[in-house]
Amino acid sequence: MQYQYSYPEDRYILIGTVGKAQGLRGEVNIHPLSDQPENLEAYDALVLVDKRGKLSPKLAIIKFRVHKGKAIILFDRVTDRTHAEQLAGMGVLLAKEDLPELAEDEFYWHQITGLPVKTVDGRLLGTMISVFFNGAQDIMVIGDDDQEYLVPLTRGIIVEQSETLLVIDPPEGLLEINTGEEDTGNDYPA
Repeated sequence: MQYQYSYPEDRYILIGTVGKAQGLRGEVNIHPLSDQPENLEAYDALVLVDKRGKLSPKLAIIKFRVHKGKAIILFDRVTDRTHAEQLAGMGVLLAKEDLPELAEDEFYWHQITGLPVKTVDGRLLGTMISVFFNGAQDIMVIGDDDQEYLVPLTRGIIVEQSETLLVIDPPEGLLEINTGEEDTGNDYPA
């Protein structure tokens, strides 16, 4: 599902969307883009953005729990169900300054999105368009105007990452699967 919100991307990252109101006291359920709702518990405050790009003030998280794959959150400025219902469909933003520090070999998705991607043998595949979670692992969407590649985002595949380039070492045959040109190994007509 693609979400379109206008917000200052140099200061915030989109981490989810607000679903329905939950209960009577103002809680809302949040659909995290990472499919890992428990990760939202690490943050003290979030910002909401509506479809027109209007940002809320920072909303402190008063209560947090996970229920059926969604984060259930009570924000400090949301006091009842009526107010919570008005938030449905809004984007959930995290200030980049509030992101936890990473180890040297780790990165956030937003840091690699938009980078040119080459293979270890120098083949330019295109640009890192996005990353999504397929239920089992994170998948990179890499492409240009002519071709799109879906590549697992794993430690063994990304061999180099800088602010200007991503170098990958995909397993043999993976890129060909994306183009439909794989060798099936049988010489029989289909």
